[in-house]
Amino acid sequence: MAASKTAPTVGMVSLGCPKALVDSERIVTQLRAEGYEMVGSYEGADLVIVNTCGFIDSAVQESLDAIGEALDANGRVIVTGCLGARREGGDNLVAKVHPKVLAVTGPHAADEVLAHVHQHLPKPHDPFTDLVPAAGIKLTPRHYAYLKISEGCNHRCSFCIIPSMRGDLVSRPIGEVVREAENLLRQGVKELLLISQDTSAYGVDVRYKLDFVGGRAVRTRMQELVKELGAAARSHGAWVRLHYVYPYPHVDDIVPLMADGHVLPYLDVPFQHAHPDVLRRMKRPASGEKNIERIRAWRALCPEITLRSTFIAGFPGETEAQFQYLLDFLGEAQLDRVGCFAYSPVEGATANALDGALPDAVREERRARFMRVQAAISQARLQRKLGTVQRVLIDHLTPRGALGRSSADAPEIDGLVHVTTRRKLAVGDFIDVRIERADEHDLFGVPASPAKSSTP
Repeated sequence: MAASKTAPTVGMVSLGCPKALVDSERIVTQLRAEGYEMVGSYEGADLVIVNTCGFIDSAVQESLDAIGEALDANGRVIVTGCLGARREGGDNLVAKVHPKVLAVTGPHAADEVLAHVHQHLPKPHDPFTDLVPAAGIKLTPRHYAYLKISEGCNHRCSFCIIPSMRGDLVSRPIGEVVREAENLLRQGVKELLLISQDTSAYGVDVRYKLDFVGGRAVRTRMQELVKELGAAARSHGAWVRLHYVYPYPHVDDIVPLMADGHVLPYLDVPFQHAHPDVLRRMKRPASGEKNIERIRAWRALCPEITLRSTFIAGFPGETEAQFQYLLDFLGEAQLDRVGCFAYSPVEGATANALDGALPDAVREERRARFMRVQAAISQARLQRKLGTVQRVLIDHLTPRGALGRSSADAPEIDGLVHVTTRRKLAVGDFIDVRIERADEHDLFGVPASPAKSSTP
């Protein structure tokens, strides 16, 4: 629908991780509630908000480029997000590179962003006259949504500066999270993706205090949250997927809920490395040996579980033997989905002061070698699904059928299921698919017979 000629218009560019996307959604929701119109082009906007990422060098450059593009095309730009908190030589990095921006804020600063919008583009009318969905405006497709359960992090990993930008852990009350989830489900969301900096630590900061869910007193704790969200999702025939789960012992209590179908049998666990010495230099909260034991225990409890993780190759001081140890860990762990980054120094990270920095060529070579090993593992894991029937959530329609995702596939980071069919489908549909072929990343199949149908 075209924007009203009398309503002020705002463009939104959202970069970075799903947590930043949720921040963007909250800003957009409030702007819509106040009567602003959101537009999809620089030319049609009275001003542009750019939500940035500042975690690694490539993300910093992407964000700076996006700001520059918005300035060139529109000229009136407000910057927010993680890059907004970065400093260089004592000065704000964004303001130093792009001095013409209207304002700069850090992450999770919706109120500050709105105040700057009001200053440079006064809001048009009383917000009580607007109609906005209870769950707010989402920037994701209608059938899935990210649900942020906390902000910040209590860890001080040596390669990471997120706590300096987003602060310590702050958990949302469980009642508030469940109400948002229920609003999303009522709007037709078919998949809730739980996100945070450390999902396993949910509630630690408030000592698992009691809150109310549907009139019941419930502890603000990961186990209870998963149960409540699982129950709500199942009543709507929807999925719940867990991201950023540190491998703490209490996660063992979540896995039986996956085996029972309360939430998807999927864990996104950021291991980062396996060698104890490297993990210590990274200041990570777990050891490689314990992680292998935990993986075995999880698979014993839930054989269908999908395990995704990320790793860093070429960390300062990493020896060839330690890197080989990591490759051996991969072979033993047999993780389903894996990403790997060549270590990149980040301004402000304590890892910059560590001895043993490796040349760029060595870091990149190890990353490539890591991914070659994992590619073979991933392909073998997918080959095990040949002939099985997988429940698939449709994301896109194609001339030959559709693209969707199984319980093993999170949007944009994992693989796809290519469905060949003449059956009429719609985005957001669930369909049972018989798998006929697999490659290193994706599955290929056709609709299964009704007799093989399964529930979400």
